[in-house]
Amino acid sequence: MRTKLLTLLGAALALAPGAFSHCDTLDGPVVADARAALEKGDVTAVLKWVRADDEAAIREAFATTLKVRALGAEARGLADMRFFETLVRIHRESEGAPYTGLKPAGTIDPAFVAADRALETGSVDKLAEEIAKHVAEGVKARFAHAREARLHADESVEAGRAYVAAYVRYIHYVEALHAAGKHEGHGEAEEGGHEGHHD
Repeated sequence: MRTKLLTLLGAALALAPGAFSHCDTLDGPVVADARAALEKGDVTAVLKWVRADDEAAIREAFATTLKVRALGAEARGLADMRFFETLVRIHRESEGAPYTGLKPAGTIDPAFVAADRALETGSVDKLAEEIAKHVAEGVKARFAHAREARLHADESVEAGRAYVAAYVRYIHYVEALHAAGKHEGHGEAEEGGHEGHHD
């Protein structure tokens, strides 16, 4: 589990934002807030997940869901799922991210679990250390491979191509890390919106 977590943590930095997702899972934070809101009969908890422009649509969907839930257990289950789908779809659209349906519970990437746990515990030190360590190892490994291949690049066309392949992997990894470091997150996004971060 630790190895997989570190791999995913590094990949989360190295890949373009939005490559991973956890807000569209049935045990993700959006649906968790939706479940709580439905139980309380108060939509307030889920409004933070959508833009102000979409609030009316969510309020209407929530009110309809409450009415349908009163018709029985089967209707309740169907109504809840419909509301979850509507909420997550609108949330994803607000980020400019595609909505491909709700994912089953238990499919959240360990990297996101660790990030959420850090928020719950109030300390991000362990998470930051693990990410930094894994990323450093990734850079060093790709550098070593590219450096070794470079020493033999002029020995043959095949060796030259092997160097180019290693060079591209090394440069693209560093480039992706640099881009991820500069990318705006929720806290830096334009006020009132969710642009710039896909979860």
